[in-house]
Amino acid sequence: MSFNVKKIRKDFPLLNAKHTLAYFDNSATTFKPLQVVKAVDDYYLNFPSNIHRGEYDLSHNADERYEEARNIVADFINAKKEEIAFTSGTTESLNFIAYGLGKVFLKEGDEIIISTSEHASNILPWYRLQEDLKIKVKLVPLDSKGRITLKNVIKTITEKTKVISLAHVSNVLGYILPLKEIVEYAHKFNIIVVADAAQSVPHMKVDVKDLDVDFLAFSGHKMLGPTGIGVMYGKKELMNKIPPLLLGGGMNTRFDKEGNYTFKESPEKFEAGTPPIAQAIGLGEAIKYIQKIGFAEIQQHIGTLRKKLIKNLTKIEGLKIYNPNAESGIVTINYKNVFAQDIATFFNVKGVAVRSGQHCAKILNDFLMAPGTVRISIYIYNTKEEIEQLIKACQEGDNYLDAYFR
Repeated sequence: MSFNVKKIRKDFPLLNAKHTLAYFDNSATTFKPLQVVKAVDDYYLNFPSNIHRGEYDLSHNADERYEEARNIVADFINAKKEEIAFTSGTTESLNFIAYGLGKVFLKEGDEIIISTSEHASNILPWYRLQEDLKIKVKLVPLDSKGRITLKNVIKTITEKTKVISLAHVSNVLGYILPLKEIVEYAHKFNIIVVADAAQSVPHMKVDVKDLDVDFLAFSGHKMLGPTGIGVMYGKKELMNKIPPLLLGGGMNTRFDKEGNYTFKESPEKFEAGTPPIAQAIGLGEAIKYIQKIGFAEIQQHIGTLRKKLIKNLTKIEGLKIYNPNAESGIVTINYKNVFAQDIATFFNVKGVAVRSGQHCAKILNDFLMAPGTVRISIYIYNTKEEIEQLIKACQEGDNYLDAYFR
């Protein structure tokens, strides 16, 4: 369908309420359209049963809808159904991947490559392996703009490198990783590549077969879906090799009183206990909503708004833009020596919602030479008028904040 932001906004009740909120914290979480809310409600109201457990119609209906959601996700990223495991979010997915690789593929002295700009979810699981297995975690240096380049990745690789785990799109600077090129080079040396796709899957077409990436993780709540649902993708042969972190009902084939047990194959072995059934169904609906609009239209809309914002922010003296040329809808700024949280608080008074702080990327502080930043993140329902509201808040802040903190 052709992109019509006014029509899109009608699907989000909060955007039609009587207020002047301009919401630009979409990299943290997005609003949910009525279609997603209704899909979740439909489960709770009409077939609120557990899956893979009951020999009755309600349970069978839940089974079908849950597995339909898995098929939607698989088609969305061009994967096989058995390569898609539902988790609680990107964080859990990356923990599952790190744990599994640590159990099967890694040993003392091996090296893991991450970067200075990674989110905590793609740092701390590897740091724990560093403690437990005595492996070494190495950081890819960023270039002068804050980008991860293939050249710097190659410089960081040694004969001991076994895994590279990087964000497909930085959650602070918004740069797109040359993932396909990194994977192609890494596979020459049998290095496993993991992608944190939390900030890419909601905004661009991600084809795991084309990228040839070994593992990939993303969350539903950053792409119009419910909270509490995420996806762990892994190539079939790798998903069947790595062990699950969580054990319980539904993921085993047998266990006995002598302590013997066996697991089901992927994806069931990664979904112990009652999975996020309603959330998975909601995620499937969110994906259908995004597909109906189309990524070309989404990127064009966000790009147009971003261009307008950057053009006007560059005119404000003392306002620093860290990523003026980033390809995503993320714009990260600071104003003189004002604390990022104070800027965000001032914006809130002006009806503008942004994120301030370290954005769970604490290692990046040294590169940015700032204790925190203000992150503006644009999505499909943002409008030209909201961008103008944000620009006006920045312009007024130029006077107020300068005087207040002088």
